[in-house]
Amino acid sequence: MTVTLMKNCTYCEHGDEILTIFNYAIEHTTALYEYEPRTDAVIKAWFEGKTEQNYPVIGAFTPDGTLMGFATYGRFRPQPAFQYTVEHSVYLNPDYFGQGIAALLMEEIIRQAKEQGYHVMVGAIDAENSASIRLHEKLGFNAAGLITQSGYKFDRWLDLAFYQLLLTE
Repeated sequence: MTVTLMKNCTYCEHGDEILTIFNYAIEHTTALYEYEPRTDAVIKAWFEGKTEQNYPVIGAFTPDGTLMGFATYGRFRPQPAFQYTVEHSVYLNPDYFGQGIAALLMEEIIRQAKEQGYHVMVGAIDAENSASIRLHEKLGFNAAGLITQSGYKFDRWLDLAFYQLLLTE
């Protein structure tokens, strides 16, 4: 499949598609431990925050311009000591699951995080998401911890696995 990576998704051009992808993940998966769909106002503020903090929102697009998925990262925790650690997110349009799009997006955000001088990238993954865990391990992430029964969604307790990648020595 031909993929065009766009380094800067914008609210005006891609906000609706990103909102749709987020809300699919909220309503149908445990990729996000949220219950209520996000609104347009939430996505607009999310984009503004990414722009203000110089965090990329990278989209993978088909040749005709359809957004297949997106990836981003942001500050892991607000305290100053965490200034060199970012937590990433990758979400796909369900029509493009299992086609290698997430790997392409991950490789690009890893590259950009290194360029921006970050030291560690963290992924918080639902422990039942074996495909995401395999992808992270393939890309060099190491298991960094498990918080059992830390979330509750779809009438069951969820375990949250943390994976980390050292970006610099």
